[in-house]
Amino acid sequence: MVTQKLVGSVGFIGLDELSLDAASSLVRCGYNVRAFEISDSKINGILKLGGIRCSSPKDAARDVSALVVQISHGDQASDIFFGNEGALKGLNKDAIVILHSTISPSLVRKLEKDITGIHGMICIVDAYISRGRSEALDGKVIIASSGNSDSLARARPILSAMCEKLFTFEGEVGGGSKVKLVAELLEGIHLNSSVEALCLGAKAGIHPWIIYDIISNAAGNSWVFKNNVPQLLKGEVKHQILNAFVKELEIILDTSKSLTFPLPLLAAAHQQLILGLSHVGGDDEHAALIKIWEKVYGVNITGAANEDAYSPEQLATQFTTSSKSGRRVGFIGLGAMGFGMATHLLNSNFCVVGYDVYKPTLTRFANAGGLIGNSPAEVSKDVDVLVIMVTNEAQAENALYGENGAVSVLPSGACVILCSTVSPAYVSQLENRLHYEGKDLKLVDAPVSGGVKRASDGTLTIMASGTDEALTSAGVVLAAMSEKLYVIKGRCGSGSGIKMVNQLLAGVHIASAAEAMAFGARLGLNTRLLFDYITHSGGTSWMFENRVPHMLDNDYTPYSAIDIFVKDLGIVTREASSLKVPLHLSMAAHQLFLSGSAAGWGRQDDAGVVKVYETLTGVKVEGKLSALKKEVVLQSLPSEWPHDSLLDIQKLNEINSKTLVVLDDDPTGTQTVHDIEVLTEWSIGSLIEQFRKSPKCFFILTNSRSLSSEKASALIKDICRNLDTAAKSVQNTDYTVVLRGDSTLRGHFPEEPDAVVSVLGEMDAWIICPFFLQGGRYTIEDVHYVADADMLVPAGDTEFAKDAAFGYKSSNLREWVEEKTGGRIPASTVVSISIQLLRKGGPDAVYESLCKLPKGSTCIVNAASERDMAVFALGMIKAELMGKHFLCRTAASFVSAHIGIIPKAPILPKDLGISSERNGGLIVVGSYVPKTTKQVEELKLQCGQFLRCIEVSVEKLAMRPMEDREEEINRIAELADVYLKAHKDTLIVTSRNLITGKTASESLDINFKVSSALVKIVKRITTKPRYILAKGGITSSDLATTALGARCAKIVGQAHAGIPLWQLGPESRHPGTPYIVFPGNVGDSKALAQVVKSWTCPVKLSSTRELLRDAENGGYAVGAFNVYNLEGVQAVISAAEGERSPAILQIHPGALKQGGLPLVSGCIAAAEQASVPVTVHFDHGTSRQDLVEALELGFDSLMVDGSHLSFDENVAYTKFISFLAHSKDMLVEAELGRLSGTEDDLTVEEYEARLTDVDKAQKFIDETGIDALAVCIGNAHGKYPASGPNLRLDLLKELRALSLKKGVFLVLHGASGLSQELVKKCIELGVRKFNVNTEVRKAYMDSLKTPQKDLVHVMESTKEAMKAVVAEKMHLFGSAGKA
Repeated sequence: MVTQKLVGSVGFIGLDELSLDAASSLVRCGYNVRAFEISDSKINGILKLGGIRCSSPKDAARDVSALVVQISHGDQASDIFFGNEGALKGLNKDAIVILHSTISPSLVRKLEKDITGIHGMICIVDAYISRGRSEALDGKVIIASSGNSDSLARARPILSAMCEKLFTFEGEVGGGSKVKLVAELLEGIHLNSSVEALCLGAKAGIHPWIIYDIISNAAGNSWVFKNNVPQLLKGEVKHQILNAFVKELEIILDTSKSLTFPLPLLAAAHQQLILGLSHVGGDDEHAALIKIWEKVYGVNITGAANEDAYSPEQLATQFTTSSKSGRRVGFIGLGAMGFGMATHLLNSNFCVVGYDVYKPTLTRFANAGGLIGNSPAEVSKDVDVLVIMVTNEAQAENALYGENGAVSVLPSGACVILCSTVSPAYVSQLENRLHYEGKDLKLVDAPVSGGVKRASDGTLTIMASGTDEALTSAGVVLAAMSEKLYVIKGRCGSGSGIKMVNQLLAGVHIASAAEAMAFGARLGLNTRLLFDYITHSGGTSWMFENRVPHMLDNDYTPYSAIDIFVKDLGIVTREASSLKVPLHLSMAAHQLFLSGSAAGWGRQDDAGVVKVYETLTGVKVEGKLSALKKEVVLQSLPSEWPHDSLLDIQKLNEINSKTLVVLDDDPTGTQTVHDIEVLTEWSIGSLIEQFRKSPKCFFILTNSRSLSSEKASALIKDICRNLDTAAKSVQNTDYTVVLRGDSTLRGHFPEEPDAVVSVLGEMDAWIICPFFLQGGRYTIEDVHYVADADMLVPAGDTEFAKDAAFGYKSSNLREWVEEKTGGRIPASTVVSISIQLLRKGGPDAVYESLCKLPKGSTCIVNAASERDMAVFALGMIKAELMGKHFLCRTAASFVSAHIGIIPKAPILPKDLGISSERNGGLIVVGSYVPKTTKQVEELKLQCGQFLRCIEVSVEKLAMRPMEDREEEINRIAELADVYLKAHKDTLIVTSRNLITGKTASESLDINFKVSSALVKIVKRITTKPRYILAKGGITSSDLATTALGARCAKIVGQAHAGIPLWQLGPESRHPGTPYIVFPGNVGDSKALAQVVKSWTCPVKLSSTRELLRDAENGGYAVGAFNVYNLEGVQAVISAAEGERSPAILQIHPGALKQGGLPLVSGCIAAAEQASVPVTVHFDHGTSRQDLVEALELGFDSLMVDGSHLSFDENVAYTKFISFLAHSKDMLVEAELGRLSGTEDDLTVEEYEARLTDVDKAQKFIDETGIDALAVCIGNAHGKYPASGPNLRLDLLKELRALSLKKGVFLVLHGASGLSQELVKKCIELGVRKFNVNTEVRKAYMDSLKTPQKDLVHVMESTKEAMKAVVAEKMHLFGSAGKA
């Protein structure tokens, strides 16, 4: 025998049967119990459990983890809590008080205030303890509890241990009492409606037990009806319960008055109960309740119940087996249900002729294989059976007796089946009228129930009545249309009578559901959670469970309209008046439906009656969680834990030898880490190699999200077996498995965790943590949100929740766990780590909470910041060091927090030292989420000028024959090859019309076909891309592993927040190539465009100003090389890329005159395409006209040469051009002084040359606002004399001081012919730009002297000659290696 380890002590003050059951459950869960109770019989129950009897409330509260206090009225509280021996005297400060009360919510809140006022910050929750009434929880203890989130988080383990199912309503205490009010409201109304139904049915001549047998299996059923009517009919319920009911309903009505909230149905029920009490006389002390109701309603229910009973189903079988009716059927009324019924008869081999006033429906029916007529008369000729399925009596009358009516042409002996919901009186009259036609026409009264789907499936419930002959004639048709067929004895009309009773109950139950849910909303309860509770309580009904989801979803698509119940309850009230049966409750419900119809909602779903309450009171029953203002929510949270936990995590991880093994269901999970390896295969050898490295973490890319659940489970088991084997092969190896899944909750849960456990054994807890800051995923108060701009949208309301394969409804993670596990893990058993605990208690509180979890628990983690994540990770590591084992299902943020990753800036091409490879980058988009589509649209908009887009037809890949698929794959691959070789970034994107299958597995199959086609396309592209960007998890996984052959890659970091960047391993097709894994659900609409733009050119195109600023900061100079033709341009670019040097392409006016715009365009295009910073400069603009024209040609900078003018004229000339150029953000260079020599046919004689004057230079700079000054210090254009240059370096030093003061760059023309020593000295003294022309031109001319075979060889020779000179100068200027 295994002894349960004790996990704490729980005290009880006051006991009842429910308390004893809760105590017994606590003992089974390992708690010990103690109690204070006056009654010996009750305390004996505690003693039998091994509990302790306490002498006082104080004694019961001593040293307990929780104290359960039963309070039935407010006066008890004073003695229990505040007396000399009161509970507060013995209660620990960290104990939890659970108020098991039946008092009003306001008294509960007052009691909480009194307790906390004396005892301080004590943890208090209230709990309405009751028994479940659903099939799954019948008789078991359920609890509705409320309190603030911290209190509920602490109390949840104990509350869960006390019951079979726990419902927690976060907020102020009193929520449990509020739930009790709503449940009792429904029970009170349902009891009264059950009595009204029995009375009306009995008065209409229908056996009460037949009513019970049929209704308890129909839409009019409720828990109260099913479980109380038998005792009521047997006389086993005594009238004394009326007093209790009246008091309970009075409390509810008093509460509604205080809230100014109308409860008309409950008020009617309350008055009916009071009326019942008024009929209790002195002789009725022992009278059964049914006798009291007989007095009230004037109906002998008991007498009717004592009549001989029969089985309506067995009676139906007799008629259907003996039926010999023909197969030709006329059908009038092809509405929503009628069409389904008629087509089902067609499918059952009946010949059906149909008619409907709506002509398109007739066409549909003909297309379905039916025959059609243009009037009721046309479809009634020569039929054996005529089915009438119209909306009301008036339509039935018109179909039978109106113009071109059916009766006049029906053949003798034909049978009419009236399936419409009409009054029993109308049916009786109709039977008589048909009899008087003299054609032996028969009538079967056969109203139907079940809805549109059941109509088309032939699984309706039909309640039939009529003569034996009529029922025999109709038997085969009735059997074909129904799953349950009841034949009601009595006159024709009894079928409509039982349908009338059913509709009475159904209508009242819909209206009471609306009243209850609206009241719950007014009470401040979570309506979706309230619905869940009521479905397990005595307040449930078939209609409640079926219609309230429409209210919660605010979806009133009509399945059965409000106007239907206006009609059906109208029949009820009319028959009740005729039979003189008072139906106060049914009348009130009818008025509610009339109100809804009058408001214009008549054609909406009947659940829309709730809008009557919503409109009157302003409440909203809709159960969707609201989108919240992100800023408001985040600011409302407590301050973050003050200590940075990352360093502590890193230190503990030195002690903690466990490796974090992340099984990533797509590659996007690497989006928060760097310098970590990711494996795309998991052979034992590869895993052993990883474990031998003793890494803190490594990833295994499973790509399981693209698989079926069965295949995913098998894959995870295979990996876990290999992990287990590999770990045992490497000494001292331990590991924690993380199942990295989608932060928007998609993926194989719980299949993957189950697979891990099946191999590695049960864990202490499953940790579920989908927080992911970079993706805007927050978990707050157990609800998971997705950020959308400045709003937080509940995850269940996003496009991700509608995923064809992994869709879900719940945003609350505890409910999500229950939903995804199909109820195997109830929400009430899921534990959560709250943000309050993380931010107030810190890592130690997390550690304690995790260590206290029962083995096999499921724990969700709330988080709203990276620090929250780090706090949790530190607490979890501490728990692991104490021997705890966890299985984690998380998003990416958890991984980086657990291994103590310190974030680093996004990676840019320059960080990877990408070579001068000029091929285009490849972008492949397979993700279909709407966010991706918006991002692709923005990418095309922003990058269309340099991006080539190829759209892949998904229809051809997934839906067309194999030949079409192969043709499309080849087309895309060939186009992509052409574009990439042409240095164009290339986008391959699947067509945006989403194609899904009929089932989740079909959708996955389509996804596979598309993904495998993208793999083939990339495989067939022969050109190596400069970089590869894969958009979407499945796409990026398949491309990396299958198309590119990567078995191991290094996670370098992120290309953008939340976007991983890998470098492919040496075994891949493109070793070292940057591989950007762009998740489908990350980033705003501009994120994809931003990443592509940052990677389009390995180095950002710079301006001349930036080049010279970098040179100033780096202490080197940039060469400005005059170019005249394509060879010159290519020589400079080739040298710059080869030497990794910045450069300036310089065009002189003489060259511009000859080369024109094509020369300028060629220079600009070359600069843009270069892999190093290159700009284009207009040199020596001596003409105002030339300079103004140059401003519009795309130059990045220009030189204003007014050196031939007087100083004042030079200032005016330069200032004018400088103003225009600066408006275009161009750098302006000017010359002061004048160089001698010849350049491009412009000659300056020595006697005209003059040096730069420092004082004039200061004035010149101030007045013109130039950015760079070309100085004259003895330098010259062209060749220097034989004696060599004579540079005034002292003057240059003075000009350097001035340039630093004014923030301008110094430029030296005439660099050709200067010695290396002089050049270096000039750089040392601040020259940042050297103009180079003569030596490059000479190299070109000299090359031409060597004969070549062809012009292309001339081009090649001259280019190489010039390139050598340019490269030499770059080394001399110190710019080589600076790009």
